Amino acid sequence: MKPALMFFWTAVSLYGLSTFSYIFGMIAKQEKLFTIGLYSAVAGFIPHVIAIALRWSATGITPFIDISESLTLGTFMAVLIFVFFQFISKKVRPLGVLIIPVVFVLLGWAGTLMKEVATSLSPALQSGWIWVHIVGASAGFASVLVAAGLGLMYLLKERKSGGIYDRLPDLGALDILSYRFVAGGFIMYGLMMISGCFWSNQVKGNYWGWDPVEVWSLVSWLVYGIYLHLRITFGWRGTRLAWYALIALIFMIVSYWGIPFGVETFHSGFRIEH
Repeated sequence: MKPALMFFWTAVSLYGLSTFSYIFGMIAKQEKLFTIGLYSAVAGFIPHVIAIALRWSATGITPFIDISESLTLGTFMAVLIFVFFQFISKKVRPLGVLIIPVVFVLLGWAGTLMKEVATSLSPALQSGWIWVHIVGASAGFASVLVAAGLGLMYLLKERKSGGIYDRLPDLGALDILSYRFVAGGFIMYGLMMISGCFWSNQVKGNYWGWDPVEVWSLVSWLVYGIYLHLRITFGWRGTRLAWYALIALIFMIVSYWGIPFGVETFHSGFRIEH
C-alpha cells in the first residue's frame, strides 16, 4: 500500500504545482506558466494512473467504490479529457485555471479519506452494471467540468482583451464547445442513472428507492437538461449559459460526492472488510 500512497501524493503535489502555474499565469498573463501548468498536469497524471493500478492489483478488487476511490477516478477522468482536449486544441491554454484546481482539491480530499485496500466486496457490487454506472458518472463529471472551464474562458474573454485573451477562440466557438461538453456530460450522466436503476432492481428489487444520492443525481441531471432546453428551445447563448455551466457544476459535485459523504445512504460504500 505504501508505494500506492507515494504515487498518489506525488500526483497531488504535481497537480498542486499545475494549479499554481495556471492561477499565476492568469494573474501575470504569462503563457509560459500555462505550458508549465499543462505539463505538470501531464506529469501528475502518470503517478495518478500508477496509484490506481497498484491499489487495484493489490487484491484484484475494483478500487472505485468508496468516496475516496470515486474521487480518485472522477479526477482521473477529468485530467484525461482535459489533457486530450488541450493537445488537440492548443488555443485554450488557460483552460486549466478552473479544471486543475478542482482536481487538486478533490484529489487532496480523497487522500484524507483513503482507507486500506478492501479484501472483499458486498455481493451487491458483483454486477456488470457497476462498470456502466462508474464510467457514466466519471465521464459525465469530467465533461461538465470542462464545460464549466470553457464557460469561465467565455466570461473572461468577454470582459477583457489583449494578450492571452486575444489568443483564445472567439466567443462563439467557446460557447459551442461548452455546449458540446454539457451535452456529452448529460448523456453520460443519464447513462449512469439508467444503469443505476437496473443495478438497484438487481440488488433491491426496485428501480428507484428515493435514496438521497438518487434524488440529487436526478436533480443535477435535470439541471443540465434545463441548460440544453434553454439553449435549444429558447435560444439562450453566451453569458447566461456560461454562468449556468459554472453554477451547475456545484450541483454535480454536491450530488456526486457531497451527499454520500454527509448522509448515510445506499451509496455510502459497500466494502465489508478493509
